[in-house]
Amino acid sequence: MEQQKLPNATLIMVFGIISIVTCCCYGVIGLIFGIIALILANKALKLYAENPEIYEGVQTVKTGRILAIIGLVLNVLAIAYMIWAISFFGWETLQDPQKMQEILEQYQ
Repeated sequence: MEQQKLPNATLIMVFGIISIVTCCCYGVIGLIFGIIALILANKALKLYAENPEIYEGVQTVKTGRILAIIGLVLNVLAIAYMIWAISFFGWETLQDPQKMQEILEQYQ
C-alpha cells in the first residue's frame, strides 16, 4: 500500500516560517499565521497517530509545529514590547521622531 502525504504538511511548514519572518510586523500578522499553523499541525499529528502506516511527512509537520511555536513566542514578545513602548513613551512621542530623539538623549 502506498503511503500518502499528511494533509497540509507543506502549508504548516510555510505558515511556521511566515510566523517567524513577520514577527517584526507589530506581532499581529505572525501571531495569526502561528496560531493557524499550530492548529493545523495538531490536527495532522492526531491523524498520523490514528494510522501511522498510511501517512508520511510527519517530520515536516513536526518541524512546522516547532517553527510555529517559535514564531508565536517571538510575536508575543513583539506585542509585549509595543505595549511597553506605548505605555512608557506614549503614542504621540512614538509618532514624532524629533520628540523621540529628545527623550532618548535624556536617558543617555
